[in-house]
Amino acid sequence: MYELADVLPDTEVDAGTNVLVAGPPLTGKRSIALGILESGANRGDGSIAITTKDSADVVLSKLPDDADVGVVDCVTKQRGVGAVEDNSQVKYASSPVDMTGIGIKLSEFLQEFYDQRELPRNRVLLHSISTLLMYSDLQTVFRFLHVFTGRIQSADALGVYVIDSTSHDDQTMNTLKQLFDAVIEVDEGEGDTPEIRTAGLSR
Repeated sequence: MYELADVLPDTEVDAGTNVLVAGPPLTGKRSIALGILESGANRGDGSIAITTKDSADVVLSKLPDDADVGVVDCVTKQRGVGAVEDNSQVKYASSPVDMTGIGIKLSEFLQEFYDQRELPRNRVLLHSISTLLMYSDLQTVFRFLHVFTGRIQSADALGVYVIDSTSHDDQTMNTLKQLFDAVIEVDEGEGDTPEIRTAGLSR
């Protein structure tokens, strides 16, 4: 079982679960998803983040310094910010369009975490599906996510995925939701506290 972050207290999910975090902009989706990753890192789980919006440095700054972290950076090469090479913490995909490359880099990290770092429990964050849909059509992204979620399931990991629900029509959202075991919907609440609804999670 994987415990989720403090924002969802008393919530546990089975290994191999894929969770979608959906909501409008500026409602704290990213913070919730990173919190789930961070809470795992604090317990000694491996943390792998696929970032299509921020550079690896931004993601690494949000996680504990001593954590076992791997980042698949889909941003830096596309921006052409100097020459970059893969290292123990960061692997680079050419862009968010390069879904084959993203899948390969994820598999490399999962194998390394299980075999070399001997980490049986790993959490994987994909931020964000909306960026993938900016560059590719729904069918292509659906196929990619079908393989991606299957990989998480077979690895007994925990997958967390972020999407901006207001950027896509209902048909797109309903199509994508089929791929996930649970959905966390985040909306504007009162003050600084977001309203959180869950489907498929026992709390």
